[in-house]
Amino acid sequence: MRGLREVRGLSQESLAELAGLHRTYVGSVERGERNVSLVNIHRLARALNVAPAELLLNGEGGS
Repeated sequence: MRGLREVRGLSQESLAELAGLHRTYVGSVERGERNVSLVNIHRLARALNVAPAELLLNGEGGS
């Protein structure tokens, strides 16, 4: 997820705002510290303009 966010020029804070989540939550997801619900996967995917599957299958070990 971090790679997708960085390619789009988004900070953790701006991604969190777009997804309706807290910045610290986005950071902990990127570090692999959280199990992410399907609802939040959809929110993050929508904010990054990708299919939810791309977040699950991006080959970055969940980062």
